[in-house]
This record gives sequence, structure tokens and C-alpha cells, in this order.
Amino acid sequence: MSERADDPERGGGSESWKERGVALRVFVYVFATHLFAGFIWILFYVGEHAKK
Repeated sequence: MSERADDPERGGGSESWKERGVALRVFVYVFATHLFAGFIWILFYVGEHAKK
């Protein structure tokens, strides 16, 4: 039982590991938000140019 959850070699206690996780999450959220906004923009564009 010598293994600890905050062992630096396993990444459990290192702050840089947590910072990388947060940075990745922020990147994914920003990318997904822009993708969704682009999809909405395309819907408005197609709807505006639809033959009525």
C-alpha cells in the first residue's frame, strides 16, 4: 500500500497535468461552440436564400 493517489510520477498531484486538462477542455468547448454557431449561421443563410 505504498502507492499514493498524489504520486507525482503518476500525474495525480502535479499541477501541470491538471492545467493541461483544463486547457484541453477549454479548447474543446470553444471549438464546439464555434462549430454550433457556424451551423446556426448556415441555417439562417440557407433559410434566407430559399425559394419561397
